[in-house]
Amino acid sequence: MKARSLTAALAAAALAVAACGAPTPSAAPGTLVVAGYGGSYEEAFKQSVIPAFEKSCSCRVSYIAGSSTDTTAKLKAQKESPQIDVALIDDGVQNQAVEAGLLAPLDPKVVTNLPQVIDLARLPGDVGVGFSLNATGIAYNSDYYAQNGLPAPKRLADLADPRLRGKLVMPSITQTYGLGALLIAAKVGGGSEHKIDPGFAGVKKIAANAVTFDTTADVSNFFLQGQAVASIWGNSRVQTLAKKGFPVEFVYPEEGALPLIATVNVVKGAPHADLAQKFVNTLLEPSAQQALAASAFNGPVVKGVELDPELAAAVVGQDRAAELRKLDWAVINKNRPAWTDRWNKEIETS
Repeated sequence: MKARSLTAALAAAALAVAACGAPTPSAAPGTLVVAGYGGSYEEAFKQSVIPAFEKSCSCRVSYIAGSSTDTTAKLKAQKESPQIDVALIDDGVQNQAVEAGLLAPLDPKVVTNLPQVIDLARLPGDVGVGFSLNATGIAYNSDYYAQNGLPAPKRLADLADPRLRGKLVMPSITQTYGLGALLIAAKVGGGSEHKIDPGFAGVKKIAANAVTFDTTADVSNFFLQGQAVASIWGNSRVQTLAKKGFPVEFVYPEEGALPLIATVNVVKGAPHADLAQKFVNTLLEPSAQQALAASAFNGPVVKGVELDPELAAAVVGQDRAAELRKLDWAVINKNRPAWTDRWNKEIETS
């Protein structure tokens, strides 16, 4: 724990120097508006990234928390008169935002760290870029499982155990973890994003144990208050809760965890486009990558970023990223409205 705290402190200090170079009197005035994830992500940005960026760029940053779908909905509503400069959204939803013409290409003259980003995190046409690696898998309360004689889950189907009835937080399909559950279940049943019926059959069995269907992507309180002992969740969020001393563990399911890449994007027509490009570059600085790993367990996407061994073991490393199953987001996004409608009828109302 001490090593991790030291890593965070050193990385944050380095970030203050690296973010945009030395402050200059000509820095653009105004407030940079960043819309992104809530919960542990918001805490990490406010503690480890934003203060240093504000200092080095002589600007202010306003952070608006919300899920990827919420943020993209705001971008669509503001398309004719954008009020958001930078959008932090999951890779799947990012594909939708690109198709809707909501995002601007990155400027390689400003985002000079792009060449150091691993291939998995590079996006077509460099319209946005991944800034962290994560994975969707299984989260469970290890103390509860041990005390009640439950074996640690290894597969998604293990969450259908009747002993978990009323103790499972099921993510809604409106957010990425719910979609991940559907796609993992599809693979188990011999399907995929191209053949989704087995996914609904598998999820329906698990959903019978659900105490609720979460739309926020942050189910920490359900665990803390004892309302739930298992969920389909992301590694970084699980590790953040574990860091607070809660007995929660993350499992890469045997059928394969799904990659979850958080992307950072400049909004098309952003009021502070130049600052937005600089902010993107800041997130790709090794110091920022270290700070985000230490603060919120985000796996680095920049080559050569060094982490202390304990922290490196907790995040989704670039070696494990090669094992994660790639998804066809064009197919997924084309079918997602129909899947959502079907989910609402067959899963959440059953």
